[in-house]
Amino acid sequence: MRFLPVSLTTILVELADLDQTLALFASLQADPVDGIEETVPAARTLMIRFRPETIQAEALAAEIATRDLSAKIAPSDKLVEIPVRYNGEDLADVAELTGLSVEEVIQRHTSSEFTVAFCGFAPGFGYLVGGDPALHVPRRQSPRTRIPAGSVALAGAFSGVYPQNSPGGWQILGTTPLKMWDIDRDPGALFQPGYRVRFFDMDKAERSIDIPATKSAAPKGVVDRDTAHFEVLTAPMPAVFQDLGRYGQTGQGVSASGALDRSAFNSANRIVGNPANTPCLELTLGGFAFRSSSRAVIGVAGASCVITVKSKTYSFEAGPYAPISLEPGDVVTFGNPSSGMRCYLAVRGGFDIAPVLGSAATDTLAVVGPDSVVAGSVINLRDEKNGLSSVSINEVPAFTLPKAGEVVTLDVVYGPRTDWFTQKGLETLTSQLWQVTPQSSRVGIRLAGETPLERKDSAELPSEGTATGAIQIPHSGQPVLFLADHPLTGGYPVIGAVAEYHLDLAGQIPINAKIRFRPLGPFAEIPAIENTEVSGEYP
Repeated sequence: MRFLPVSLTTILVELADLDQTLALFASLQADPVDGIEETVPAARTLMIRFRPETIQAEALAAEIATRDLSAKIAPSDKLVEIPVRYNGEDLADVAELTGLSVEEVIQRHTSSEFTVAFCGFAPGFGYLVGGDPALHVPRRQSPRTRIPAGSVALAGAFSGVYPQNSPGGWQILGTTPLKMWDIDRDPGALFQPGYRVRFFDMDKAERSIDIPATKSAAPKGVVDRDTAHFEVLTAPMPAVFQDLGRYGQTGQGVSASGALDRSAFNSANRIVGNPANTPCLELTLGGFAFRSSSRAVIGVAGASCVITVKSKTYSFEAGPYAPISLEPGDVVTFGNPSSGMRCYLAVRGGFDIAPVLGSAATDTLAVVGPDSVVAGSVINLRDEKNGLSSVSINEVPAFTLPKAGEVVTLDVVYGPRTDWFTQKGLETLTSQLWQVTPQSSRVGIRLAGETPLERKDSAELPSEGTATGAIQIPHSGQPVLFLADHPLTGGYPVIGAVAEYHLDLAGQIPINAKIRFRPLGPFAEIPAIENTEVSGEYP
């Protein structure tokens, strides 16, 4: 085993093969280590997020190093059969790469029994292993920008089915009519780790195609204009509901998501006296406006913007970090931020929205969570009195909010794939300023620098877990800084990750600001040291 740093609260365990990875994953599930919060298995790695106040990385590594990895995982008794129409764009290319005929490719694919090893990339995307080795083919040299939902594909030793329209580089064999991901089904992912999977050719099937029925869609929040509500008048950028995140769903390929600036999110709720983790609206840039149907108290925290409240008889301006009282008919408008990127709107008592998979966070990449809020949306308010406390009148920003054109310094933990880059590449990362481009989003900050990062070689990295704050380097050499809606796994090397205490700041960096990365220390594997004393501080 190798133990590699990912961040201050996450490590990556590198193992010899998938069997060892799954054995370690099963061992930790059967006999958990106190302090581990979440594990993400991948092709040859297990990413582990832990509580450093409970156990330090060295002690965690020492505990894991003692685990027996020789045990094989018992096969599941659950078999999922997938009907396929073998008409994929890459079917002929796969035949050429393998030296087989198209008919032989189909025959070998349908005669194999696969196992769902792990889930990642997108909700419901299962990485299937156990197929015919003759079908092991590389990813496409040039990934497609859009692969249709239901595409059955191959890459390396894996097979899989794309659950939704998405970019991707796997070789497409065909399509299936089955819905691989359905939020209204329990569980939502048709593929669960350990399930056995077989594919069959729809055109040659001598049986009816059994499409599993899905549960009726859960009712959306009912708009009731007779109760207290906000009517959205303008929303140049769709607003999204957020809380502190959706944890415990990695087995279905669902990442945490959540508020990008957690300090501002928490402040917004304290401003109006709400219980912790009451969902807020995350507003990006300015121009958002709504009309209140009733008396209400709102709180805004985060990006520095002017908040205008108008009625037929009065108008006044307010700012963030103080409670604002509204009367029926008041129209509230948010100006463009002078600093920062996002602000959080809380209302006393909370918004009347239903959680999805236990959270109100909206994951914009995975399309999981409440609907985005746009012009014309009507948001009902809760008539909630329990759990409320006094409003807070002494909230302040947790840090100085950055402005466009300014340089923002972010502390970085090197790893887990720092050694994939040359010394020149490391010097480029830390000595060069990286400009935030307009292609940035909640998924990640896309950066542009004069000199791309130099890798030692162009070897392909088996998919492995990625953390919020990871700095992933695609073939272009231009970094992508992953934010809360990043994919659960990724296939490009991560050179380092932004320290957790700077993630809120990263979520507030506006377009055209520049980032300087400051490493906290050199890259080094984590030694397995028993009885490491816990100081209660980050190492």
